[in-house]
Amino acid sequence: MNPYGYMAMPMQQAPMPKPRQGQGQYPQGPGPGTSPALPAVEESYIENIFRLNRGKMVTVYTTFENNKEWNAKIFRGRIEAAGRDHLILSEPSGRRYLIPLLYLDYATFDGEIAYEYPYNG
Repeated sequence: MNPYGYMAMPMQQAPMPKPRQGQGQYPQGPGPGTSPALPAVEESYIENIFRLNRGKMVTVYTTFENNKEWNAKIFRGRIEAAGRDHLILSEPSGRRYLIPLLYLDYATFDGEIAYEYPYNG
């Protein structure tokens, strides 16, 4: 039982299937004569743009539907980190915000936006 009053469900991991008789082992990577996979290229997703601009001041405009207290909210701070679904901002006072990108409408920056589109050629 945790402090929130509910029990965590145990995680079950599916067992790896075993190779059948005579099949040998499963492949463990590129075989002989094949080239290794190219490294992943940063794609133009909003979280990657926030990552490229880590340390810059940003104003983030959000909308929280069905919220009677504050439907729209504006956050201002320095970008500390960005994940696939969230943004972390810090104010000069030390307060930090974890903002789910689900609620993001748009963001404005004080200066230039670092944006390295991977397919500029």
